[in-house]
Amino acid sequence: MTTEILGYLAVGIILLVFGLLTWKKKTTAFIHSYHYRKVREEDIPEYTKWMGIGQILVGIGFCLTALLRYLGKRSASWAVFISGLVIGLAFILKAQAINKKS
Repeated sequence: MTTEILGYLAVGIILLVFGLLTWKKKTTAFIHSYHYRKVREEDIPEYTKWMGIGQILVGIGFCLTALLRYLGKRSASWAVFISGLVIGLAFILKAQAINKKS
């Protein structure tokens, strides 16, 4: 395996773990305080849910990109990478909308 593939896989696994912890434990420990400081206490569960799911989706995109690159499908890996990033960021932006309404 190349270091490129291992890099994608490592980042993907880290994002998956951070996302799961953010969502299931309802923790903001893996989010910079600037992004959630205006979120009301009662909105934290919803905020961490959307933020965690977004992190998970980006992490899945990284892991699938690593798998496709390992299999030699570089073109498909870019489509998966960009899709995971865009969809995950959409969920993160939804979480940030909660921050703005607070």
